[in-house]
Amino acid sequence: VQLQASGGGLVQAGGSLRLSCAASGLTFSNYAMGWFRQAPGKEREIVAAISRSGTRTDYADSVKGRFTISRDNAKNTVFLQMNSLKPEDTAVYYCAGTFSVRQTMRMKENEYGYWGQGTLVTVSS
Repeated sequence: VQLQASGGGLVQAGGSLRLSCAASGLTFSNYAMGWFRQAPGKEREIVAAISRSGTRTDYADSVKGRFTISRDNAKNTVFLQMNSLKPEDTAVYYCAGTFSVRQTMRMKENEYGYWGQGTLVTVSS
């Protein structure tokens, strides 16, 4: 199983970025997916999660109304659309996947067995 995150970069506060995570080596539609982030000096935290079909999503309070998680099972890809970015959103963003038999979302780091390599998002003030 491989998860390849991309789309990070430098953006000004108030701007937008779209992260992508391409999955291979798995039946993607059987996996719940999530995005996490880790800022310098801080622990990794959940950003957003999506069920295997994409019908259910959940977000950290800090990004609700600004970020949107989605997926395209035909392309084995999960996305994170980030709008109204703030300097405190600066972090390395990781995608993660976990096999799921139900349409559930996983919001805890230890529920995920597969991780991508991370992509850096830097938001300047």
